[in-house]
Amino acid sequence: MSIFEIAVLLGALGFFIYGMKIMSEGIQKAAGQNLRKILGIMTVNRFTGVLTGLSVTSIIQSSSATTVMVVSFVNAGLLSLKQAISVIMGANIGTTMTAVLVTVLGFSKLSISTYALPLFAIGAPLLFVRKDNLKSLGEFLIGFSLLFMGLEALKNAVPELSAESMQFFQGLKGLGMLSTLLFILAGALLTIVIQSSSAAVALTLVLCHKGIIDFPSAAAIVLGENIGTTITANLAALIGNVNAKRAAMAHSLFNIIGVVWMFFVFTPFLGLIDWLMVDVWKMESPFTAVSSVMWGLTIFHILFNTANTFLQIWFTSVLEKLTIRMIPSKNEIDEQNTLEYISLNILKTPEFSILEAKREVQKLGKITQKMLTLVRQLLNETNKKKQEELFSKIQKLEQLTDKIELEVAEFLRKVSEGEVSRETSGKIRVMLNVIDDLETIGDIIFGMSKQLKSKSEARVYFIAEQRANLLEMIQAVDHAMSCMRDNLECEYEEVDRREANQLEKVINKLRNTFRDKHYEDLESGEYSVRSGIYYSELLSMTEKMGDHIMNVTESITGKPI
Repeated sequence: MSIFEIAVLLGALGFFIYGMKIMSEGIQKAAGQNLRKILGIMTVNRFTGVLTGLSVTSIIQSSSATTVMVVSFVNAGLLSLKQAISVIMGANIGTTMTAVLVTVLGFSKLSISTYALPLFAIGAPLLFVRKDNLKSLGEFLIGFSLLFMGLEALKNAVPELSAESMQFFQGLKGLGMLSTLLFILAGALLTIVIQSSSAAVALTLVLCHKGIIDFPSAAAIVLGENIGTTITANLAALIGNVNAKRAAMAHSLFNIIGVVWMFFVFTPFLGLIDWLMVDVWKMESPFTAVSSVMWGLTIFHILFNTANTFLQIWFTSVLEKLTIRMIPSKNEIDEQNTLEYISLNILKTPEFSILEAKREVQKLGKITQKMLTLVRQLLNETNKKKQEELFSKIQKLEQLTDKIELEVAEFLRKVSEGEVSRETSGKIRVMLNVIDDLETIGDIIFGMSKQLKSKSEARVYFIAEQRANLLEMIQAVDHAMSCMRDNLECEYEEVDRREANQLEKVINKLRNTFRDKHYEDLESGEYSVRSGIYYSELLSMTEKMGDHIMNVTESITGKPI
């Protein structure tokens, strides 16, 4: 092949992959929320997990996208490792639907590529409508059209086999089990390079269609593609937490184990497919008829992935334990980065990015409540050394809240720069407001700790009543903060504001009562003016915390309380 012909082949392959990407993203956008609910609900046991992975992958036509979603969900703590393993098993069966789609619609007498442009004509106007679902449908139709136009270009770009190439392939095929091993390696490398098992399978089908490779060679290449496809999830997990890495490793182990056992029964398994096609379905043998090789390969792909899942589904617990042993936790808070749940990869849709950001917001709420607990301890502490330790902890947590606020805000802004629905855009605005209020709460708590430290250094003391009143205010704010955290855990549109409203009234009532009593006590000389200044400032700061806690509830409900 000349350099130009190689470029044409690569361009046709890119054409196919781009069509697959656009089609998959369109479906994910149209069904993003539903897919999240499916993955969350339908994983109650390993069998429903398999069905979930199969269903989602069949819908979005990308096992890589499904496994990356699963890794993201494990990273965000929404799926357990065992649940993730069963979903990944199902995704491996679901990805075989691509081969069926390509074989039926791409190589039949009525090739879908004939209707690609009319479908494109239907999808293009939908990109300009205001409804997000219709816009996503338009993207799907355009991607679907591009996929089969790319497949047609791929078929035309693969040249006929020369005599020298024929001799090369014949030489590779004459090495027995070593030949199978070499073609498995070729399939793995091919998929790693082009980063799409669907595209690799399509290219293999084209090579079969052209008569360049025979049935056994093509089947071995497909086995290799099952290993190569795991690289995407592992790349996505590189910056994830330990559980995300384990989910990606489980995907690799599952596929590698499957290829290993199939390697030893490869020849009889192909014989089984030949028997099914010839004796049961009355088709021509894939060993002798070029026209049957593609169907033989598609059937092999389906049967292998189904059999592999059926065999390994009984050992999900063993696979889980093996994965944990291979990737152990280094400590209790393994790989605790500033961003614990957000993972960066190109296959996520904005909807799934928002889900990860929501988990970071929840973590930020947890940190601020921890800071409030430390301030309460600092208020009661009289030992100078322990006061310094508590102040240092609060200071470090305040710095962490600043970093999280900046990084989550930057992440959300990057998400908003892409094509997002109005609903997703609204959620981004809500989260930006929420993290701003949570970071401000962290600043207020740190300010309270500085006031307490300054009071201690100045040898100013509170009387028992002042201390008890401050503790009562902090307790009321703590209750409001617990309510806020519960609301952040919910679907925002389902939040009930009544409890938050009641707790806000309690805080304001306490503030008014203690403030009025403070003025009376100052006049009567119950405590010094300096003590009164610190006391008044801490009361005011505690009440401001309550205001910002209520701001969070206002933001997530969309209405002022």
